[in-house]
Amino acid sequence: MDSYEDEDVKGARSLSSEPPPDDAPEPPPAAQGGVRPSARTEPVPASRTEPQPGVLPASPGPSVPYAQGSAGGTQAACGPQAPIAPPAPATQAPSGTFAPGTHAPPASPPDVPVPLRGIAALSLPYQVAAALSLALVGVFACVHLAMVFLHVAPSNTVTKEHGEAVDGWVYPEFEQNWKLFAPNPLQQNVAVEVKAEYAAADGSHKNTDWIDLTAEDGEAIRGNLLPSHVEQNELRRAWDFYVNSHDNENRGNGLRGQLSESYVRRIVMRRLDAHDLGGPVERIRLRSSTRSVKAPEWSDEKIDTRASYRVLPWWTVTAADLPGGVRNDRTEAGQ
Repeated sequence: MDSYEDEDVKGARSLSSEPPPDDAPEPPPAAQGGVRPSARTEPVPASRTEPQPGVLPASPGPSVPYAQGSAGGTQAACGPQAPIAPPAPATQAPSGTFAPGTHAPPASPPDVPVPLRGIAALSLPYQVAAALSLALVGVFACVHLAMVFLHVAPSNTVTKEHGEAVDGWVYPEFEQNWKLFAPNPLQQNVAVEVKAEYAAADGSHKNTDWIDLTAEDGEAIRGNLLPSHVEQNELRRAWDFYVNSHDNENRGNGLRGQLSESYVRRIVMRRLDAHDLGGPVERIRLRSSTRSVKAPEWSDEKIDTRASYRVLPWWTVTAADLPGGVRNDRTEAGQ
């Protein structure tokens, strides 16, 4: 046992006394804790040295021989340690390049100019023309609204001074009837009445009393939340049409007079069809009863409320006076 240890010490001294050659690699620093590296190196199988995916292979370094022996080898391995160099900074890839396995972000689309619309899309001369056209249209609209307002407004200083100009603007070609404000309220009650001459069953001709058709329309709409416009306005508008198209002698004013008379006669015959007169109607006669509206109780105004009548001549009933659905058995009356 002693002989082997002495030989190891001698061998270590002989190795440490010889100067290392110039081209000999420096021994690696000893492991911390004074652990003796193994003097013998075992060959690493080829399968272990193959690079694995995702792991960088270790750079091969020069092999350093270690001296044998416990004392000499420990002293040689535990020599002065070389300063550890700081790790090299990671190299950054140049701009525009990406590391393997990464995807480049999608490139942003180029800025596309927004197309102009409307007047801005026109050239300068057309923009000026469009602006002038819009200005003229605006001025015309304002003038038209002002003229119409002055026409329908109550009488005032402007309409008294420029009434002809306003009427010329509102009535350029034909007369128009634009009523914005309520007209003068009705101060009279007008009732349309009819008397009929019919052929009785014994062959004689009899006349009925005056039948108030306006009162019948009033009873039909009284208490009705949704009254019919026909019941409210048909007879009244027909009588106004007749009066406005005839003079005080009941002479018609051209074609309007003929149309108004035919219209009134057809309405009256349709109303009489709902009455059982006892025979076919041969002639009819109309009259209007006009009464002024009575003044309210709190007023001191004295108003004559007596009725005034306008009586029309007798009209012989013809087939043209019978609207659809109305039957007047005049053939039986002639037998």
